[in-house]
Amino acid sequence: MEEEQGPYHPLRDQDGDAISADDTRLKQLGYKQELSRNLSAIASFSVTFSIISVLTGLSTTYNMGLTYGGPVTMVYGWPIVGLLTLLVGLSMAEICSAYPTSGGLYFWSAKLSGKRWGPLAAWLTGWFNIVGQWAVTTSVDFSLAQLINVIILLSSGGRNGGGTSGDKYAVIGIHGGILFLHALINSLPISYLSLFGQLAAAWNIVGVFVLMILIPCVATERASAKFVFTHFNTDNGDGVNNKVYIFVLGLLMSQYTITGYDASAHMTEETKNADTNGPKGIISSIVVSIIVGWGYILGITFAATNIPYLLDETNDAGGYAIAEIFYLAFKSRYGSGVGGIICLGVVGVAIFFCGMSSVTSNSRMAYAFSRDGAMPFSSFWHKVNKHEVPVNAVWLSALVSFCMALTSLGSLVAFNAMVSIATIGLYIAYALPIFLRVTLAHKSFVPGPFNLGRYGVLVGWISVLWVATISVLFSLPVAYPITIETLNYTPVAVGGLLLTTVLAWILRARHWFKGPITNINE
Repeated sequence: MEEEQGPYHPLRDQDGDAISADDTRLKQLGYKQELSRNLSAIASFSVTFSIISVLTGLSTTYNMGLTYGGPVTMVYGWPIVGLLTLLVGLSMAEICSAYPTSGGLYFWSAKLSGKRWGPLAAWLTGWFNIVGQWAVTTSVDFSLAQLINVIILLSSGGRNGGGTSGDKYAVIGIHGGILFLHALINSLPISYLSLFGQLAAAWNIVGVFVLMILIPCVATERASAKFVFTHFNTDNGDGVNNKVYIFVLGLLMSQYTITGYDASAHMTEETKNADTNGPKGIISSIVVSIIVGWGYILGITFAATNIPYLLDETNDAGGYAIAEIFYLAFKSRYGSGVGGIICLGVVGVAIFFCGMSSVTSNSRMAYAFSRDGAMPFSSFWHKVNKHEVPVNAVWLSALVSFCMALTSLGSLVAFNAMVSIATIGLYIAYALPIFLRVTLAHKSFVPGPFNLGRYGVLVGWISVLWVATISVLFSLPVAYPITIETLNYTPVAVGGLLLTTVLAWILRARHWFKGPITNINE
């Protein structure tokens, strides 16, 4: 594709036809309109907000927050991580406005690094992005399978009441069933997905407010404000005693949750007024998530009075802290934990919607990446059906996510290493185009309708430094002494992905992958 020169002015007809303007801009970027463009700003926000899903991220990683620092790490770590993540989102939104294509990050990297380095930048960014997205879907749907297993355990009497739960094979079977449903839903026309996405966003917002108020109100024993805002838990049982180190490890709960907001970029070829609504989807989803997430943390933590017991694997929920909090709240007041199990169901539905939206984002990235010939059998994956949905890419994303989860049958250590790419790998993909925008494209970058003006470079550098920081911090050991079982395999997984992509580039891809290629004349 030829390098774009100078500012652009999207054409609009007398009625201000947004779709025509979007098609014109997409053609300027080298692509013809193949997907159905029916998503509004609200729909773009809904999909992305559902992927971030504070109910999903915070509920499934609450154990980590309690273990490493407890209330202080969660209550203060969340807004710190949230604000720094918002800067990353602002930088991405600015670039998204200039290049509103489904390729998103890898397309940005190609355009921002010029003809010489464009193909390599696109190759590295694209593979980190798509593998990171697959890891997110794997992690989300696997966490839902685990939650369903805990719900079965509590519904049958709990760990101390003769309750039963499935083994690892049952969990992987549930995981496969969930992915199958997500693939089916994502095979529907985009108008149906838009409705599901808006329902998911409403469910997440209402669910957060209901649970953050209901759980502490029902609980007969509540933590004091002093406990919630000042208690720092150092009793982690992992041999980590330094308070700063503990606080840093606890931040992973927040950073894992606020991710996946590149979805609005990947949906831009299906979004009206994409150069403004795409960026709005990124920023608004992060801002709303920060607000409602902090409220959820506060509400639930007021019901967390005994941290060691909540984390104890001998409790009724088998050490699943959120589940035990919900279950105990209702059991202590009404003599039955049924209400708590229903509340877990609310969380479960939110996780289901999160996984559904994750597959949506995965498939659009796979569609765009294969459209440019970067994936094996690209011609097959980028095909769309009669409803203008990339259905082959949808089922590919579900299949890859299921295969990634199969590592859990051999070792949870291997599985955790695999899904660690969901946070660090994905953020590296976020940072690469931002880094290129503030370095190689510092003077040549032509902003779109949404831009940060003179603050763009400053915000970009802060974003890059933050990603570099968390990449190091989250690669540190999480337990001592270090053994095969306690070693943090994140750098191994991320380093393995980097080595694989670089070797593939050197040995083969550099000879045929030229970055984004036009399909207008097909």
